[in-house]
Parts: sequence; structure tokens; C-alpha cells
Amino acid sequence: MGGVKLNLASAKMTRDAFDLMMIRIRRRMPEARIDGVYVEKMAQRGREVIIGMSRDPQFGPMLMFGLGGIFVEIMKDVTFHLAPVTAGEAMQMMRSTRSYKMLEGARGQAAVDLPAIAEGLQRISQLATDFPQVAELDINPFIVGQAGVEPVVADARMMLRPAKEGR
Repeated sequence: MGGVKLNLASAKMTRDAFDLMMIRIRRRMPEARIDGVYVEKMAQRGREVIIGMSRDPQFGPMLMFGLGGIFVEIMKDVTFHLAPVTAGEAMQMMRSTRSYKMLEGARGQAAVDLPAIAEGLQRISQLATDFPQVAELDINPFIVGQAGVEPVVADARMMLRPAKEGR
């Protein structure tokens, strides 16, 4: 339908994109009922990583970390750690991947905010510890830029365990 527009740098560009979008949608689907639109700040570019958690029946919550996006599928360079984790353990998770050098800034690329990734891992760890009903959680990609640039969750998926009877 053409309902997503990116890189709108001004209020005027946003209004123009909205007007054009409404015209196109009315032409393609005149019966569509549009109650509103959602405008979101464009995320800055950064390195895509994956952070997540799955609950092992024997060991409990297991955290996962690796490069995100297509890299996790192609390189399969991920690491796991039992939750909860400290900041130091989260950093060690990152260091244990083959792709850690990319995060540090290799071949002229800027380093990413490693403490921000560690904090994300710690937050997932705490969530998994505090809420046992969370069975799985994947944030992919978690976009992390240079130090001082707030990381962005671009996509996330959470699976809850079924409620036990009698509870």
C-alpha cells in the first residue's frame, strides 16, 4: 500500500508524505478505514546485534548475544549465559564471540557503545529473573551506535508460557 515512508527530514516532508500516502491508499483501497497514522523518529544507523533469552527447563533463563540481522543466520556467532548476569559477565559474553572485534571498531569503523549492549543484556536478564512466565524473548535487531547514541529496539518477539491451572 505504500504506507511506510523513511528519511523524512522535516515537518513539511512528513506532511507531504502523509498527503501522498492518503491519496494512494484511497485509490488502491477506497473502502479502507484509516483512524490515524504513527510517526516515529528515524533511528540512526548503527551495528545490529541480537539479544535474547530462552528458558531452559533444567537450567532456567539462558541469555543470548550475537551480531543481529542476517549475520546471526549466516555466521551463527552467538553466545549463551545463565541469567542473571552482571555487567562484567555481559561484557564477557560479547568478548566470547568471533565478531567482538567488529563491535570494538575494526578497519576504520567506529566502535559501538559496548556498555549499552551490556546494559541491554542485564535488563533482559532481570526481566527473565523477575517474570518466570516469559519463555522466550528476541530483540533482533538491537541497533547500537557510538557511545552517547541511544540504542534502538527495531524488532522484538516475546513468547509467554501458558498459565498453570489453579493459578
